[in-house]
Amino acid sequence: MPSASRTVTIDRPADQVFAFFADPANDRSWRPAVKEIAAEGPPGIGRRIHQVVEGPMGRGIAADIEVTAYEPPSRYAFRVVAGPARPSGEFRFAPSGGGTQVTFSLSADLGGLKGLFLGRPVQASMDGEMRGLDTAKRALEA
Repeated sequence: MPSASRTVTIDRPADQVFAFFADPANDRSWRPAVKEIAAEGPPGIGRRIHQVVEGPMGRGIAADIEVTAYEPPSRYAFRVVAGPARPSGEFRFAPSGGGTQVTFSLSADLGGLKGLFLGRPVQASMDGEMRGLDTAKRALEA
């Protein structure tokens, strides 16, 4: 089962950091694989976010999201509801000194043939999402 988790500390208050990660309009600034993204409805549990991410050979793949937890400023979670792999993800935010500790985790339950054919590419995608936290940190601290 592909999974990834990473923690970074961002020199900003938790409410600002939560707002950044919970706003899909910011995703393209720190998630390089996102080709397009648009939110439907107000922030909160059940919100749908349409996104297209870069797939093999640059092809766009639908990977729409549904928000499953929205607890400002401590937790934001989602599950992918479209596309070949449907991971779940979670951000946890905790005060740390004058900043905020952000823990981002992703996991996908790929059984059978999906696991055989998609396991490595999905893991590579998750690892890329984790690297994106450095870009988000730079953007928030600028």
